Amino acid sequence: MRSAFIAGFLAPALALYGLFVVWPVSQAFVFSLFRWRGVSEHRTFVGLENFARLAGDPVFGQALSHNLFFLLAGGTAIMALGLAIAHAVHGEGRLVRGLRGVYLFPQIISGVVVAILWMFIYNPSFGVLNGTLKAMGLGSLAFDWLGTPRTALPAVTVTFVWHAVGFYIMLFSAGLRTIPAEVHEAALLDGVEGLRRFWTITLPMLWGVMRVAMVYVVINALNVFALVFLMTVGGPDRRTETMLTYLYEQAFKNSEFGYGTALAVANFAMVMFLSGAVMALFRHNPQEAKA
Repeated sequence: MRSAFIAGFLAPALALYGLFVVWPVSQAFVFSLFRWRGVSEHRTFVGLENFARLAGDPVFGQALSHNLFFLLAGGTAIMALGLAIAHAVHGEGRLVRGLRGVYLFPQIISGVVVAILWMFIYNPSFGVLNGTLKAMGLGSLAFDWLGTPRTALPAVTVTFVWHAVGFYIMLFSAGLRTIPAEVHEAALLDGVEGLRRFWTITLPMLWGVMRVAMVYVVINALNVFALVFLMTVGGPDRRTETMLTYLYEQAFKNSEFGYGTALAVANFAMVMFLSGAVMALFRHNPQEAKA
């Protein structure tokens, strides 16, 4: 009777999840096995041909490397800044509450607005960045940040970090509030202060929060699309191409929906693999193991 009661409450949620998540994902796996232009019912079954083409596609390899750059460079910056700022503004003072509103500001505006804002900042003619450099006498450093191949990807990554970091500050701030004040008081009585207290007490007690944050970083970095598409459309010379911008090009510009769906499946597999790796890596707290 109890099992039937639980199943009755879970059934509507499971039905909606199956209809809007499981079914579309399974359809994507099916479509990836066909050659299909997406504008007619005619589809040609090609098996794993799309995936074989994917394995030898240099643009896909380049796009994947850019997503990994977002993950490694951008993810490292997000985790470091998020944890440092959350620790710095931990408290209940008026200034702290004001700072929370500042760092959460990028989270309340859409990615489209963020992309347009930073396009103006990076504008080579009247952008704030170049204008500031010229005002400081560093005009030789002012150039087209989004139009130069060697700076385009780092420039978009800075925007990605700026837009995302507020969420992680909020996440780490919530984790810091769960640490009992008695723990810090005991550390002070034992003479454990500063960075030593952070590394030996605060960080281990945030281990679970860090695991969740890292999974979110993986998902966001591998699914970045709007910022890149709006700021550079994958250029210049595909130097900011990501898996999803390449997917968009293949599916909606070249009308190769079968190959585009194979790209989506590859992206899904990469997200699942790296998320699982993060969960496994953060499963055991090294500080607890030493204890």
